[in-house]
Amino acid sequence: MFGYGMLGVVLVLYLVRLGFSGAQIGVLLSLTLLGDVAISLWLTARADQWGRRKTMLIGAALMAGSGATMAMSGNFIVLLIAATLGVISPSGGEAGPFQSVEQACLAQAVTDRERTRFFAWYNLAGYVASAVGALAVGWFVSRGNERGWDDLTAYQVVFFVYGAIGILLALLATRLSASIEAAGAPTATSVRGRTFLGLAESRGLVLRLSVLFALDSFGGGFVLQSFIAWWFQQKFGADEATLGAVFFGTNMLSGLSGLVAVPLARRIGLIATMVWTHLPSNALMMLVPLMPTLPLAIAVLLARHLLSQMDVPTRQSYVNAIVPAAERSAANGVTSTAKQLGTAVGPLAAGVLFGSAAASALPFFICGLLKSAYDLLLWRAFSTTKPPEER
Repeated sequence: MFGYGMLGVVLVLYLVRLGFSGAQIGVLLSLTLLGDVAISLWLTARADQWGRRKTMLIGAALMAGSGATMAMSGNFIVLLIAATLGVISPSGGEAGPFQSVEQACLAQAVTDRERTRFFAWYNLAGYVASAVGALAVGWFVSRGNERGWDDLTAYQVVFFVYGAIGILLALLATRLSASIEAAGAPTATSVRGRTFLGLAESRGLVLRLSVLFALDSFGGGFVLQSFIAWWFQQKFGADEATLGAVFFGTNMLSGLSGLVAVPLARRIGLIATMVWTHLPSNALMMLVPLMPTLPLAIAVLLARHLLSQMDVPTRQSYVNAIVPAAERSAANGVTSTAKQLGTAVGPLAAGVLFGSAAASALPFFICGLLKSAYDLLLWRAFSTTKPPEER
């Protein structure tokens, strides 16, 4: 997550410095997200059968390779291939198979009543790391400029660091114990012909959730962190240090809001917490482009992040609660893939809109409206489907 936090600040800025147009950047980001979708889905559908540690090792190797390639080439086609086949995060958030597998391991290790609390702390750790990554990259680029580096050189170093983080992840994965592997998972031979993307008993439930999660993420794809960084720089002239500080704040607030979601979920339920905290955050998102100054726009964005991520640990806990234990990695992978697929479509239009001064506010409004539609549909479809601790 430290690596993802770094890339969320500099990825679009790096592509702009290389001379690519808004449309080209939108295409590259969309294909990056689509590549993450395909790789994550393929790996997580097999993780419980192949082994969760092996799956994380493969993801780490892809992350290391893509980071190094992005740093060494300025050719659009090469970057397109590296970003599509590797593990690159345009959003500052999770990419690759890691989170899906990790959530399955956590759900296996804790009781139903404690599951949401553990997921909240797990997410807080990720948000803090992402926040520190965003803050660190802003500081690094500013210090590099003071020492005579141009932005392009500084950004290339950031991508090399990202690749090194992939190597570190691989080393850490080898240290995990065998107890994280799926208990009672069917073998590839025994499930052939009976499953879809690693799902059997929970297939219908997971696919319905996935459609809704894809709608939510489609809205989010219009305002990726990389795009917000670009918009702040275009509209208000914000530098990298300021952007790093802003995204440090948003990630910290996002992580802390997950902790607040735990007692709220115990009181009103997981689905209710997901929906009724998300709707106000959507309204705040639509207010950001209406702010006349940088401090006010930052303040509204920070207020939005006080609420916007309260649905993250509750959503993860809910998915892992309502599916069989031996299908958790696959269920997490399919729902995560649906979210990534939804996110991948948005940048195609958002890149063009953000590249036009007259239309640069539209992505914020599109995002808020689509996410609100998701919340209402989720409540209608799943408010009566309870996890074990609420029955």
